[in-house]
Order: sequence, then C-alpha cells, then structure tokens
Amino acid sequence: MDLLTNLKIVDPEIQKAIDQELSRQREKLEMIASENIVSTAVMQAQGSILTNKYAEGYPGKRYYGGCEYVDIVEQLAIDRAKKLFGAEYANVQPHSGAQANTAVYFALLQPGDT
Repeated sequence: MDLLTNLKIVDPEIQKAIDQELSRQREKLEMIASENIVSTAVMQAQGSILTNKYAEGYPGKRYYGGCEYVDIVEQLAIDRAKKLFGAEYANVQPHSGAQANTAVYFALLQPGDT
C-alpha cells in the first residue's frame, strides 16, 4: 500500500508541501539537535496502520484490547535493544521526547562534550 499515492489524490497541496520539505532536507544540513533524518523503513513504520492504535501499557499487559500486533512490534524492539546493549531487561517506551533525547546523550556523550 503506497500511502503517499492516496495523499497526492486527496490533498495535492499537502503532498506538495511534503515534497518541498523532502527537498529542503536533502539540500540543507539542519543543526538542530532534536531533529533527525530517519531511514525510509522508519518512515514507513511510523506511517503505517500502527499509528491508528493506542497502546498504553506494556506488551501483554495493555489497558485496551486489540494490541496483539503492536505487542509483537514492541517486543521485537525490546528484544533487539537487549541484544544490542547486552542487557537482561529493556524498556523502549520513552516517557517524553526530552527524556528520550537525554537517554541518547548519556549513552553517547562524555562530561564536557559539546
């Protein structure tokens, strides 16, 4: 399913703005720490049907039903994080964007880095 093909038909003005943003990102280097360039695979996952599902809680222990496939995706992320970091446990749910950024900073930076 090509999600952007439908957008071109339904709202060409929005599609044009998205295309322009893509060009801007390809042509310019953004020096804002909170921005990132993700792979096409990440954009496809974030633009997938999973966006429609509210999944509060943890895999297998959600507060709402119908989360079995979200649970699969999150469990894959947990398992991959545990393997990557050699950890017994992992939580891949950031409480907030700021906390997610801080976790990355602590993992990659040393005191005094700028």
